[in-house]
Amino acid sequence: MNMITNHLPTAELQALDAAHHIHPFSNQDELAGQGARVITSAKGVMLTDSDGNQLLDAMAGLWCVNIGYGRDELADVAARQMRELPYYNTFFMTTHVPVIALSAKLAELAPGDLNHVFFAGSGSEANDTNIRMVRHYWSAKGKSDKTIIISRKNAYHGSTLGGASLGGMIPMHQQGGLPIPDIHHIPQPNWWAEGGDMSPDAFGLARAQELEKAILALGEDRVAAFIAEPVQGAGGVIVPPESYYPEIQRICDKYEILLISDEVICGFGRTGNWFGAQTVGWKPDIMTIAKGLSSGYAPIGGSIVTDEIANVIGATEFNHGYTYSGHPVAAAVALENLRILEEEDVVGHVRDVAGPYLKRKWEALSDHPLVGEAKITGMMGSVALTPNKAARAPFAANPGTVGLICRDHCFANGLVMRHVGDRMIIAPPLVLQPHEIDTLIERATRALDLTLAQIKSDGLFV
Repeated sequence: MNMITNHLPTAELQALDAAHHIHPFSNQDELAGQGARVITSAKGVMLTDSDGNQLLDAMAGLWCVNIGYGRDELADVAARQMRELPYYNTFFMTTHVPVIALSAKLAELAPGDLNHVFFAGSGSEANDTNIRMVRHYWSAKGKSDKTIIISRKNAYHGSTLGGASLGGMIPMHQQGGLPIPDIHHIPQPNWWAEGGDMSPDAFGLARAQELEKAILALGEDRVAAFIAEPVQGAGGVIVPPESYYPEIQRICDKYEILLISDEVICGFGRTGNWFGAQTVGWKPDIMTIAKGLSSGYAPIGGSIVTDEIANVIGATEFNHGYTYSGHPVAAAVALENLRILEEEDVVGHVRDVAGPYLKRKWEALSDHPLVGEAKITGMMGSVALTPNKAARAPFAANPGTVGLICRDHCFANGLVMRHVGDRMIIAPPLVLQPHEIDTLIERATRALDLTLAQIKSDGLFV
């Protein structure tokens, strides 16, 4: 069995990594200079690196390890499925038991009449599917001009050609000739950074109405769908004001626009319900799923669609698919993950225990002199760092400078916390217990203290 337990020294591993491995979203030369962090094992909510250091993973891997690390049940299911049927495709009038069972389970869990699933290998792929699916849907209904999909600035919907186009991140659009045609972006509902003198509720309403303005400007007969994360994840855990959501739903209903709820991060318990759409009160036509679907133990994603969409596209051939759509091992692992989420009432734990406790502790961070805003929904939170709370002012440095300093202090103190610009964000495993929340907050506070001391000495806290 090829398992590497007695690994090479860290420096040799880092050199080998730098020589051959191209990392996502990284400056390779810069990373090679400092050396990648080598993670060797994990259990529960804790990671261990190649030097034996332990870190509390407050990002659940990449927003995905909802049930925590080291669950033997998923490994056992994967091994059993690999022995029984390691792979078969779902093309050519063929199916298999794991994908049948997973599809039925997702139809049971999803709200409303979201009863049909098109599988992909990731959330990015699923959002690519959504572009093709909504355009094919409207074409099949005799409205082939309805091709425009509206998204939001600073949204994240993946990094494939289609997913990155749907996303509204300028650095991604600057590489590779993005976005593709007929993708339009409206301003994000980020009150802290963009609300000016407006109240949060007035701002939320105004930002939702940007969707209506865009529909009218582009032409109702041209707009196919609106896509949004219930809470913007990679954009900095941006929680819109409560006034935002019902207005978005009203506008989508009024203009016959499909609503796509990107649940890649928000789904499978992260917000205290099975899906973020339930938390915010949306009634989506399509939900994008991935990450928490398998808790990251196997790559899998998909699009859950309504009866109406499935019926329309089902009447013709949908010329779309992936080699690994509904991969039997990934489907079996996802099904076992859903069983654990359900039988151990992990969603209830988020809603009734961990979520409320973390909310109290997290929001108290707003008392720290470096923190201007502490926002949280379920088990995803962010703090905005600022030198002036009242003015919601940025630092006199390039955006992200202070966030990076804080992130480095987090890692040095045994905490994985991410920075987006000068916002610090968390999305820990959903199984996090109160005593582990205490540890998270203690380490986050220490990192904030050390950051404040450093930027004061650097003249950035003015």
